[in-house]
Amino acid sequence: MGKRPSKGSMRNAAALIARDPLLKPYATQLRERFAHYQRFRAEIEKTGGVLGEISQGHHYFGFNRGGCDGEIGVWYREWAPNAHSLSLIGDFNGWDREAHRMSVDEWGIWHLFLPDRDYADRLTHGSRIKVHVVSEAGGLDRIPAYIQRVIQEGDIDFSGQYWAPPHPYHWKHHAPGFDVESEGLRIYEAHVGMAQEAEKVGTFVEFRENVLPRIADLGYNAIQLMAVMEHPYYASFGYHVSNFFAVSSRFGTPEELKELIDTAHSMGLLVIMDLVHSHAVKNINEGLSHFDGTADQYFHAGAKGEHTAWDSRCFDYSKYEVQRFLLSNIRYWLESYRFDGFRFDGITSMLYSDHGLGREFEGYADYFGADVELDAIAYLMLANEVVHSVNRAAISIAEDMSGMPGLARPSHEGGLGFDYRLAMGIPDYWIQLLKEKQDEDWQIGEIYGMLRNRRTGEKHIAYVESHDQSIVGDKTLAMQLMNTELYTDMSISTTNLVVARGIALHKLIRLLTFSLGGEGYLNFMGNEFGHPEWIDFPRAGNNDSYWYARRQWSLVDDDTLRYKHLNAFDRAVQHLDIAHRVLADESIYLLFIHEDAKQIVYERGGTVFAFNFHPTASVTDWRVPVPQKADYRLILDTDAAAYGGQGAVEGVHYPWQDVPMEGHTQSIQLYVPARSALVLTAEKSG
Repeated sequence: MGKRPSKGSMRNAAALIARDPLLKPYATQLRERFAHYQRFRAEIEKTGGVLGEISQGHHYFGFNRGGCDGEIGVWYREWAPNAHSLSLIGDFNGWDREAHRMSVDEWGIWHLFLPDRDYADRLTHGSRIKVHVVSEAGGLDRIPAYIQRVIQEGDIDFSGQYWAPPHPYHWKHHAPGFDVESEGLRIYEAHVGMAQEAEKVGTFVEFRENVLPRIADLGYNAIQLMAVMEHPYYASFGYHVSNFFAVSSRFGTPEELKELIDTAHSMGLLVIMDLVHSHAVKNINEGLSHFDGTADQYFHAGAKGEHTAWDSRCFDYSKYEVQRFLLSNIRYWLESYRFDGFRFDGITSMLYSDHGLGREFEGYADYFGADVELDAIAYLMLANEVVHSVNRAAISIAEDMSGMPGLARPSHEGGLGFDYRLAMGIPDYWIQLLKEKQDEDWQIGEIYGMLRNRRTGEKHIAYVESHDQSIVGDKTLAMQLMNTELYTDMSISTTNLVVARGIALHKLIRLLTFSLGGEGYLNFMGNEFGHPEWIDFPRAGNNDSYWYARRQWSLVDDDTLRYKHLNAFDRAVQHLDIAHRVLADESIYLLFIHEDAKQIVYERGGTVFAFNFHPTASVTDWRVPVPQKADYRLILDTDAAAYGGQGAVEGVHYPWQDVPMEGHTQSIQLYVPARSALVLTAEKSG
């Protein structure tokens, strides 16, 4: 179970300032930020705290079994404060809009009870269902807000389903143990729909059977699943959510997702969900927009409620029922599906009234201006409190490109409570470097500084490429390095200098980022073996083709192609962390750097990393300082034949020598070929 700090009495952000003295001029704003959260928290305490009704909306709203006047049946409840009338319609009543009109209370909550005596044989598992809402905008058939199953009927029509399987899924396995304080998080980001090689939408069953074993074999300890919540437009990548409590039916049933998660747990894999609470689809027929006939029920009114860049709606986090909807959504996925945490998408868009669009965030003043959204900050603090109260071992990750201080510090310190933040600047840096400079001109010190440049005391997830770097219009790392040669010259029986260079740098960039960039690491599905295709979902612009919305596993399974070498290297890097817990060690010591020779040596997790980035000059009898008076053993060689290299390094053991260097009293000597790296560990004496 993950270690969590107990709540302290910190109320003035002194802990954040002590950690980062540059925050001192903004103490007033930090106190205001915390006080705003406290006001939200005080209201929630009146109804049982974060584990009270604020996070149990799914047990009250929507469809839930219960009793009324001594009878057992099904309650349906819906919040629609400005609606004139609501009627439940569906297969069970022949879609009669007059047959089952609902009653409303003083809070704008509509309700209806269907006793089993009359409806057990009519409202059955899988029955299609909607709610007819009459408002000033007229009458519309809508999908219930808390619905747990939505299916697509035809090209554009969606219906809810009453989901009450007679035999609920029986969980067989517990989640694997994970401690954020002592383990490194190794995330495999995946999209179920495009995880198959066939030109179609993949399923939960296919992912469980075909892809999970690959992930486990590589050595990752977590999967990050994208596009889980129902979304009407497949090409949105799951980021235009319509039904927040419903599993995307295009991939399968809720039970099939549960079996996927259960199986992942049996393989030692955590399952993290890509959670979208930063905005919602604006579609009226499928989503929440104008549900009760007004623009500002769940969302802000006017321009503030419209995200023009994303063509979506922006939540009003100050409202109690919006908080209840979203916080219950968090608890629902944690408890009903046993997800092990969340990657919160689009945090920057929530934190600033301009959504952070087109801004550089060059100084601390940018984080504390009048455009900072205190309601969103308070909501995120509450969200993380719910995550960690429901499951103390659960993980929360923030996707924020602004670098807001305290994002990944506990809320009792005045932070927002995330466990990790994505190191979003790293992939942008690599893309810029690869586009603007040949590796002969790289500044090793600059690269080292970039990978080490992160907020002290806040854990980061490093990555070279996520799905963002793999979509059409951009290039993956492999495409940046090898371009069209990925299609023509990846045979192991041919020699191509572009491919040789590309494979060598692909390994060096990933290893350097893995070992320097954070306390966790992320890879997007397929990029571990240099997948040659970008991602482009079927749409009008490509004649609804699935050609690019898939992963070509046959390439890595083909022993005659070099993709297998990159895949084997990725496996070696993950297992390096399993054996030596490199990511868990936040202390990194630079041992040696030589700019002209393109050399760098550093120590982390008791292992020594020696890189030779020079494009042509191998280095013989290279003397490097080491931190211990011990012989060193080679544990990873990027130039090994198994990883597509030349296999030129023959030594395995390197005796320490009583020769001082760079402030250390001992050193060893190495042979490191051009564009390669060695990883070594001190051998135990005796």
